[in-house]
Amino acid sequence: MLRKRGLYALLGLMLYGCSSAESEMAGGNIEAVNHTLNAINWLSVNGYRADGGGGSSCCIIMPTKWRPGLMAHIEWEVDPDPFADAPPLGTDEFRAFMVKHKTNYQQHHATVEIPEWPGTESCGLKVHFLVCNKIKVTTSCWGYGSPRNPIKEPLEMKEPTVCPK
Repeated sequence: MLRKRGLYALLGLMLYGCSSAESEMAGGNIEAVNHTLNAINWLSVNGYRADGGGGSSCCIIMPTKWRPGLMAHIEWEVDPDPFADAPPLGTDEFRAFMVKHKTNYQQHHATVEIPEWPGTESCGLKVHFLVCNKIKVTTSCWGYGSPRNPIKEPLEMKEPTVCPK
């Protein structure tokens, strides 16, 4: 736990600049875009937790001006069988089912560089969840599916039999 806090502190320092002009910060939303058939239960970016179900969650603090070396440490939880046949909600059978079902949840983490954005036009941070537990992030103001959005992978991608290393 102490190691994890140290990593967050280090990553936090990477987000903060040394000079006052470079250290101006602003709040933005975290958005999850799921390209897989799994469910993303939750995610966190540099310790800021968000809903993994899609849409935007408030908030992440980011510099108003991009600079090299900005990193995002992302943690997330996957439900690999989100459409499992469950007993009726609220029953003892359902509660027992969920205890067993949650043992299949998988936690992942990755640290990625935050891509450059022009001027002060960052529109928060969008985390794209891809097959093989890979992620991509963007600060683009253009929504997924727009020709100007840099992430082009399709939605509802099927997990390959073998993931590349």
